[in-house]
This record gives sequence, C-alpha cells and structure tokens, in this order.
Amino acid sequence: MTAFPKEIWYTRCPVPTPLGIAINQGVIDRDLAELGITVRSIQDTTDPDVRASHYDHHLAHSFRQGGSVPAIWARAAGADTRVIGLNWIDESQLVLTLPGSGIRTVEDLKGRRIALPRRAEAKIDIFRATALRALLAALSLGGVGEDEVEWVDIDATDPAPDGLDLVGQCNWGGRPLYTAEFHALVRGEVDAIHVKGSSGHEFALLAAAHVVIDTGFHPDPKIRINNGAPRPLTVDAATLERYPAIARRLLGHVAAAGEWAEEHPEETFAYIARETGSPEQFVRAAYGGDTLHRRLKTDLDDASIIALQDFSDFLFDRGFLPARVDVAVWVDRRPFEALDFTQALDAA
Repeated sequence: MTAFPKEIWYTRCPVPTPLGIAINQGVIDRDLAELGITVRSIQDTTDPDVRASHYDHHLAHSFRQGGSVPAIWARAAGADTRVIGLNWIDESQLVLTLPGSGIRTVEDLKGRRIALPRRAEAKIDIFRATALRALLAALSLGGVGEDEVEWVDIDATDPAPDGLDLVGQCNWGGRPLYTAEFHALVRGEVDAIHVKGSSGHEFALLAAAHVVIDTGFHPDPKIRINNGAPRPLTVDAATLERYPAIARRLLGHVAAAGEWAEEHPEETFAYIARETGSPEQFVRAAYGGDTLHRRLKTDLDDASIIALQDFSDFLFDRGFLPARVDVAVWVDRRPFEALDFTQALDAA
C-alpha cells in the first residue's frame, strides 16, 4: 500500500482560477482526506517560510495556480517544479490617464511620462513585469516606440504585516494595489499608469480616469500574453514522481471545476466576486463579461505553451529572471494524458 504524505499544500491568487473553484467546493479536501492527507493553504499560515513558497515554490508536496511570473521565476531560480496544466483567462490591461491630461489615444502618449512600479525588495517584481509587458504592447498598437516615452519609476514598496516579504500580485496585506501609481498620477508626477483586473476597474471608476486602451481583449493573442494569460498549474517534481496518483487527482478536480463553471454561470460569477473581493460588475468588466464561465478550462494546448515560452523569454530578456526557462521541458504531460475527464467531472 502506498504511503502518502500527511499533508499537501496549495496556493492560489485572488483571480479567477479553476483551482480556486475546486478548493471552495471542498472536493480536493474530501478526496485527499480519503487517503489520509490534509490539504493546507499557504495563505492561511503565518509562518513566513511557508508563505514564501507562494513565490519560490520550495515547499515539498505543494501545488500552485496563479500568475505565471512567480511560477516562471521559481523555475528559473532552481525550483524543481512541473507544469501539469494551463488555463487562459483574459483580463483587462488598462492604460489610464486623468481626463485633463489631453491624452485620448495611444498615439498621444508619445513624449509623455508613464509610470512603472518598483518593489525593490521583492524576490520577483511581479507588477513591474506585468505593467511593462502590457504598456509595451499598448505602445506598439499606437506606433509609439519604447524610447519615445519617458519611463518613471514609482516606489510601490509596501511590506505586508509581520514583516513578510509578500508584496506582489496577491496583496495579502498592506495598502491596495495601484495606490502608489494613482498617487503619482493625481500628483502630476506621471501622465499615464497601468492597472489590471477587477481592482484596476475599481480604481479607474474611483478616479474618473480615462481609459486610453485595454489590451487585455485584443484580437491578437500575442498582445494579450501576460502574467495571467496563460496561468500555469504547477506541482513540485518530487510529488509528481513519488505520488503520481495525487497529481492526477488534483488535476482532475481542477479540470472538473472548469467544466462545472461552464454549466453554472451565475454561481461562477458570484464565486469569483468573492475570490477577488470585487463587486460582480467589476469582475464582468475585467474578465470578459458573460463569457468568463466558459473560459475556466484547463488544458496543455500548444498555443498556450508557446505563449508561456514567449512571456518567459520576455522576462529573461528584461532582467526579471536569473536564467532562461525551457517551457517545453518544464511541462509534464503525463498527468493530463492519464486523466479521465468523465471520472474527474463525476468526482466534482
């Protein structure tokens, strides 16, 4: 009889993920409890070493689904992880200005000051990477060169409670995201900023800001590639090798959650509103209106793998990674190929 580990750790972010749905439905906890395994959340502990695994994925018997920047950085920094699934959910990537700026189109950004947040003490500056990718994509659509705007570093450092270095996409503590950028915009230190997701829409409404462009739903998928598109589901390699049945079960429930969401749109939107902490109107605006519930599926589509490689190369070329990542090597198809989707759906 296989001796399973006593506990499995997971971590996710307050964004739409099928892992989040599966966890909140309780199906993973119930399933693994039958094997004598306790499922624990990294976010629910106050141990700084454990919480750091959200970014560096050092914990044994752990899996993660969220933004790709920390997952790629962990792999580049030596974490022995594997991608066993990918999920692509487009989200708003807004470039905002104030109404009186005279900036109405991307072309108007030429010669203007654009904010780039900086969190100097973070292991990986997730929001700087995300903003830079989105802003460069936006400028390219208006024919504005990178050297034709003035880039202004904005100190967005905001240590989380208890001195934990958890500044990043999940915002577990401290001031709300984009506060530093909005302060700089309102004070006239910059002319334009980048925000994303439902919290970005909330800030835009609060400031009565003008949306110059939203690249998050552009018809060219390469424009949309960023921290959240695609999002990898990763697991430590030791768990995958020693306990492949656990990896299959986890992936099965994540895949089943996406199938469930397609059949339950209203429940899905209500859940994601709770997960993100945003009113449903902002969730719909940020993640694709009435189509979100149909885009929570998990796969290993070749186009998503190519997109993840594209983004990884961008991060390395821009100095965010200590080494290049070969995504094709990082992906392990065995759990996905062994998955029985009918059984997985029934299990949910």
